[in-house]
Amino acid sequence: MLGYIGSGPYCYTNSLAMLLGGDSPSTAVIETLTGSPFGAQLIAGSLPLFDPYGWDPETGLDSAIALLGWACERTDGGTPAEALDRLRSACSRGPALVGPVDMGLLLYQPGTPAADGGDHYVVVLAADQDTVELHDPHGHPYATLPTQAFLSAWEAKAVSYTDAPYVLRAGFVRRHRLTPADALRQSLPGALRWLAGRDDLPMPPGSLGGAAAVEALADMIARGTPPDIRTLLTAFGVRVGARRLNDAAICLEELGLSHAASITQRQARILGSLQYPLVRGDDQTAAAQLRRLAPLYEQLHTTVAAALDNAI
Repeated sequence: MLGYIGSGPYCYTNSLAMLLGGDSPSTAVIETLTGSPFGAQLIAGSLPLFDPYGWDPETGLDSAIALLGWACERTDGGTPAEALDRLRSACSRGPALVGPVDMGLLLYQPGTPAADGGDHYVVVLAADQDTVELHDPHGHPYATLPTQAFLSAWEAKAVSYTDAPYVLRAGFVRRHRLTPADALRQSLPGALRWLAGRDDLPMPPGSLGGAAAVEALADMIARGTPPDIRTLLTAFGVRVGARRLNDAAICLEELGLSHAASITQRQARILGSLQYPLVRGDDQTAAAQLRRLAPLYEQLHTTVAAALDNAI
């Protein structure tokens, strides 16, 4: 089982790893602890994401931070001036994890401004009235941006899963020490809940999760992939989904859950194989691969549940 090392849209995971520094586990462990590999969703029946029904990066980050034995101060809201004061105060004590931000408004990135930039997370190193300096895990160490432009991106108006602007995490402290393996073991009940399909999180009407979401996506693609969905899948969804699953497979293998790891790696390989047909417009092949993927979510749920029962 070979891990993937390379570029990819792991912004909040890479940002948290930067914040934790030498105490950080691998990004594979962090991403698995967020719960993101354990499901799929079709939001409002039309927006496909290869993460669990009702999951979002804010939920995932909070979970990973707690499971790793860390705590931080999370703040949000206020006016732009108040947000900048919070950021400056945080940076006076050390780097701060900022996000979600609107990636299309990070004007040091080529092709910006862009209306469809998507959500993103960065590590801010310093901020004053004129300039914000940051590490952007999308390939931009020590990037700078005029402060007012950064505040516009940080307001995150286009990000649907946050109700308040200017989300900031700072003041990271370690409450207790856990090995990565211990943190992963403690995360398994949460992974099982994601795989089962949580109904305690608000979702738009028509949303689907798990196998039903993947089957509905297969039907959509078989009819001819809408251009915006093709772009989302080929630029983001397939890449991040396959990497998450492969990382989860490696983590499950390290816990001795070989059967669960095998299923998860199969998911990763099937999902990763979608990139070529989707880029080339071979939608029937892509739909067929999705139909192979769909039943594996229930298989993984059954296998993880059995492993937890045996542990008890």
